[in-house]
Amino acid sequence: GELLQGCVCERAFFTGQQIHARILKSGESIASNEFVETKLLIFYAKCNAHEVAFRLFSRLEVHNVFSWAAIIGLHCRMGNHEEALLGFCEMQKNGFPDNFVVPNALKACGALKLIGFGRGVHGYVVKMGFDGCVFVGSSLVDMYGKCEEVEDARKVFDELLDRNTVAWNSMIVSYVQNGLNEEAVEMFYDMRVEGVEQTRVTLSGFLTASANLGALEEGLQGHAIAVLCGFEVDNFLGSSILNFYVKVGLYEEGELVFRSVSKKDVVTWNVLICGYVRNGKFQKALDLCQLMRAENMRFDSVTLTSILSMCADTSNMKLGKEGHCYCIRNNLESDLAVASSTINMYAKCNRINSAIQVFKSTTKRDLVLWNSLLAAYAELGLSGEALKLFYKMQLDGVPPNVISYNSLILGFLRNGQVDEAKDMFSQMQSLSILPNLITWTTLISGLTQNGFGYDAILIFRQMQEAGVQPNSVSLISALSACTALALLHYGRTIHGYITRRDLFPSIPMATSLVDMYAKCGCLYQAKNVFDTVVNKDLPVYNAMISGYASHGQAVQALSLFKHLEDVGIELDNIAFTCILSACNHAGLVNEGLELLNDMASKHNIKPGMEHYGCVLSLLSKSGNLDKAYELLETMPYEPDAFMLGSLLASCKEKHEAELGEYLSEHLLQLEPGNSGNYIALSNVYATAGMWDVVTKVRNVMKEKGLHKNPGCSWIQIRQELNVFVSGDGSHPKNKDIYATLALLGMEMHFTEHAPMIY
Repeated sequence: GELLQGCVCERAFFTGQQIHARILKSGESIASNEFVETKLLIFYAKCNAHEVAFRLFSRLEVHNVFSWAAIIGLHCRMGNHEEALLGFCEMQKNGFPDNFVVPNALKACGALKLIGFGRGVHGYVVKMGFDGCVFVGSSLVDMYGKCEEVEDARKVFDELLDRNTVAWNSMIVSYVQNGLNEEAVEMFYDMRVEGVEQTRVTLSGFLTASANLGALEEGLQGHAIAVLCGFEVDNFLGSSILNFYVKVGLYEEGELVFRSVSKKDVVTWNVLICGYVRNGKFQKALDLCQLMRAENMRFDSVTLTSILSMCADTSNMKLGKEGHCYCIRNNLESDLAVASSTINMYAKCNRINSAIQVFKSTTKRDLVLWNSLLAAYAELGLSGEALKLFYKMQLDGVPPNVISYNSLILGFLRNGQVDEAKDMFSQMQSLSILPNLITWTTLISGLTQNGFGYDAILIFRQMQEAGVQPNSVSLISALSACTALALLHYGRTIHGYITRRDLFPSIPMATSLVDMYAKCGCLYQAKNVFDTVVNKDLPVYNAMISGYASHGQAVQALSLFKHLEDVGIELDNIAFTCILSACNHAGLVNEGLELLNDMASKHNIKPGMEHYGCVLSLLSKSGNLDKAYELLETMPYEPDAFMLGSLLASCKEKHEAELGEYLSEHLLQLEPGNSGNYIALSNVYATAGMWDVVTKVRNVMKEKGLHKNPGCSWIQIRQELNVFVSGDGSHPKNKDIYATLALLGMEMHFTEHAPMIY
C-alpha cells in the first residue's frame, strides 16, 4: 500500500503497474485481498486510468469510504458529474460520506449548477459537523459561486473560523466568475493585509479582475508580485498575465509575455488570438493562427470561434469556408459555440441558406444556437422567417430569452415594421423578461432611423426610468431624434447627461451634438462643442460645415472647408455634399460649379446624385434654368424626383410653362401618386395664366383620388411638444396663436420686410 501511495505521489504510473503485476503473480490470496484491491483502485483512480479503476471498483464485494472517495473523485476529474453525485447518494445511503468526499460532491453540484442539490449537501455538512473543515468550507464557497449565489458564498466564507489560501482563492474566483471584479480586487488586497500566502491561483483571479476592469495599475502590480514571488510564467499564470495586457491594449507587453511562456498550450495561443480579433487586429490574428499551425498546434473550438468571428466581421467568405471545413474534418462542427459562430459568419457574408444548413445539421440545439439563426434572419431583414423560427423554438421546448426578443425587434425595425417591433417589446415585458441595454438601444436607434423620433425619445425616457444607463449608441440615436424633431431642450438635457457621465470627448458624440445644435438653430453652441474636440476627424468637420450651410453662413463654411484641404484631411462625398449645400443656400453659383468640377479633377471623387442635386437646385433657384437643364441632360445619371422637382419649382418663378410641362411628364412617371407634383405643375400653369390647363390638372387629381397633403410643423415650449397641422384648430390656444401670427404679418407688411430668397 505504501509503495502504491508513493507511485501516486511521484506520478510513477509504470512503476505502479509493475507492482500490480507482482501482486498478481504472488497468488490469488493477495490479489483478492480487500485492502490490496482498494489500494490498487486508489492508485489507478489517482492516475486517471479510468478503465482499470472502474473494473477494480466493480470487482470489489464491499465498497468502503476509500473506494467510494477514489471513484467519485475520478468521475469529477473526468467531468462525469452526474455519476459523481449518484455515487455520493449511494454512499450516503450506506452512511459512508466523510469530509473528504463532500468537496467532490460540491464540485459536481457547481459544475452542473444544481443549487438545490448543493444546498442539500450543505445541510448534510452542517448535520454531520463538517462545516468546521476549511476544505469543505472552501468547496461550499466555490459551489455557491459557480451557481451564481455570491451572497451565500460570502456568508460561508465569513463564517469560516480558519480561512486558508484555498478559501480566499475560492472567494476571489467566485467574484470574478460573477462579474464582481471590484469586489475581487478588494478581497485580494484584504488577503495581503491578513498576511495569507498568495498562490498562482490568487494572482490569476486578481489579474483577470484587473483585466475586466481595465485597471492598469492593479494589473501591473499583479504581474510585479508574480515576478517577486518567483512564480514560473507557465501556461496557467502566463495566460492570465497575457489576457490582462491584451485587454488593456498593451499588445507589445502582451507579446513579450507570450514569447516568455516556454511550453505554450492552446489556451495561451487563444488568449492572444482572441485579443487581436476583439480589437480588430485581424492580420495579426491571422499571422498568429498560421504560426500556430506551423508549430503543429491544433485549433480547438475557441480558436475556431475567433477565426469565424473575424471572417464575419470582414465578410471573408473564403477564409470562413476554410474554417468550416476544418471544423468538419476535426469533428468540431457539433460544438455549439462553433456552430453558432459558423451561422453568424454565413449570415454576415449574406449566405443565409448555408447558415440554415449548419443549423439543421446540428442535432443538439441549445438556446444560443436558436438565437444565432434568429439573429441571422434579423441581420438580413428576414423578419417573417425570424418570427416563424421564434414560434418553432418554443414548440420544440426552448423558451426565448431577452436575446431572442432583441433579434426579432431588430428584424422588424430593419423592415420598417415599427408596430410589430413595439408589440414584441410589450410582449417581452408582459412575460417579465427584462429588456437589457441592447433592447433599449435597438429600439431607440431603429425608431429614429424609421422616422419615429418622438417615440424614440419616449423609449429613451423609459430606459432612464428603468435605471438602465444608456451607452454611446443610444445617446447618439436619441440626439438624432432631437435633431429630426428640433427638440432643443431635450437635446441640451442629453448633452448635460453626457457631460456628467464623463462620456466626453467622444468624437461620434461630439459630431451628433454639433449636428443637433446646428439644426435646432443654436449655431454658437454647435461651434462651442466643435471647438472642444481635440483630435477632430472628418465627420465632425462635415457636421460643422453643414451647420454653417443651414444657417446661410457660406463664407464660414467655405473657410472651414479650405482649412480641411490645407491640413491634408482626405475629403469624402459627404464633405462635398455639405459644402455644395452651403453654396446652394447662399446662391454662390460660381463657387458651386467650381467645387463640382474639383471633385473629380483635384480629389479623384466621382460626383454622385446628391452633388448634382445640390448644383441643380443652386442653378434653378438662381434663375439659371438653361444651365440647370444642360447639367440635367449631361450628367451621368438619370434624374430623380428631387432634381426634377427643383427645376419644376423654378419654372413657376420664370414663367417657363413649356419646360415645366416637359419636366412634369418625367416627374409623374417617377412618382405617379405624389399629389405635390400635380400641385407644382398646376402652379406653373397658373403663373403663366393658363387657367384652363390648371382646371384640367385639378380634374386629373380628383379622378386619381389625390389630395394635397396638409403641412405639419412642431415646436417645443417648456419641455412640451406642440404639433400644428394645416387646417387643424384643435390646439387649446389656437385663437391666441393665429391672432399673434396675424399681428406679426401686419408688422412685417408695414415695415416692408422682404423674406430672403435663399
